[in-house]
Amino acid sequence: MPQTILTIETSGPGLYEFTGPAQDFVSRHPEDAALLTVFVRHTSCSLLVQENADPDVCRDLQAFFARLVPAADDPSMSYLVHRQEGADDMPAHIKAALTQTSLAIPAARGRLLLGTWQGLYLFEHRRRPHVREVVLHLSA
Repeated sequence: MPQTILTIETSGPGLYEFTGPAQDFVSRHPEDAALLTVFVRHTSCSLLVQENADPDVCRDLQAFFARLVPAADDPSMSYLVHRQEGADDMPAHIKAALTQTSLAIPAARGRLLLGTWQGLYLFEHRRRPHVREVVLHLSA
């Protein structure tokens, strides 16, 4: 069963699209029917299937999550205990818990079966740059 690891460099909070590299991986394995499992190997970022036509969607999602789960130095988050890696660390774990760390996307004849406006995104929740690893595993 084909498998690879994508490396995605982030520069801070935001959504980083990786539909192209995932599609490239699937296209090298043109089974009639397959399932792509996507898994992120970190606990302070997550994965999303989201609209990739209007960048305002990604900006609005980021703004929503920033309001939903503010940094630990915000007075509303004074109850947080885990602060070893900075004010954005525990909120990043919460955001990851509210979203997903794995996705399953059907594929057929070397193509992801995403909808017209759908893309695959790594959702970075930390303020500083990171190098993230995303595992792609194709099952026939």
